[in-house]
Amino acid sequence: MSEIQDLAGRTALVTGASRGIGMAIAAEFLARGAKVAITARKPEPLEEAARALRAGREGAVVLPIAGNAGDADARAEAVTRTVAELGSLDILVNNTGINPVFGSLMEADLDAVRKIFDVNVVAALGFIQQAHKAWMGEHGGAVVNLASVAGLRSTGAIAAYGASKAALIRLTEELAWQLGPSIRVNAVAPGVVKTKFAEALVAGGEEQTAAMYPMKRLGTPEDVAGLVAFLVSDAAAWITGDTIRVDGGLLATGSL
Repeated sequence: MSEIQDLAGRTALVTGASRGIGMAIAAEFLARGAKVAITARKPEPLEEAARALRAGREGAVVLPIAGNAGDADARAEAVTRTVAELGSLDILVNNTGINPVFGSLMEADLDAVRKIFDVNVVAALGFIQQAHKAWMGEHGGAVVNLASVAGLRSTGAIAAYGASKAALIRLTEELAWQLGPSIRVNAVAPGVVKTKFAEALVAGGEEQTAAMYPMKRLGTPEDVAGLVAFLVSDAAAWITGDTIRVDGGLLATGSL
């Protein structure tokens, strides 16, 4: 985790941050000097995450705001409270994602597919619209959307999820064009990262899955967090509309 203070004076809102990648991103932002608001659907785990993020970090500012990313009122509340209580909204990370549908699309429950797109794509746009209206439209900022290598290459197993992430990647490009130059919008596309969310993808065993990767290990939430922190920093000031893989070389093998 970085100890540089390149995000000092900035405020970030990270969705889906009660555990895993979202929580690691929040921790990295705090280490770099930012104030952080975190959201998740369940209040209790979110409060636990906030306490863990503050622990050992003197002066760390963490604002937990419980709410369902798929609910427009919850999105508005998260953005409004972030600006009102923390003073600004300079960074938005759309990390919330769901994947209740596995296997062939021919047997997929269409209501579940709609929910995947609503949470993974529409809600991300909704958060960006709110952030633009509340702060970024006037002051600028940086947005990072959490996509997936499944949005770049067909998998067969998580097809609906992959299609939603492909849409999120396309949305990232469109928004970068529309919102520049004051707002930068990028995406990151992780491979399999060791989180509770990815447990179903390593059902055959972690070693077997890791063997597919040139780096011979699965990703960690911190691997993703470091890239996200770079993308929202001034070091990435001329990067927008891009989707950067953090996949241990998986797509380079052509095996996915």
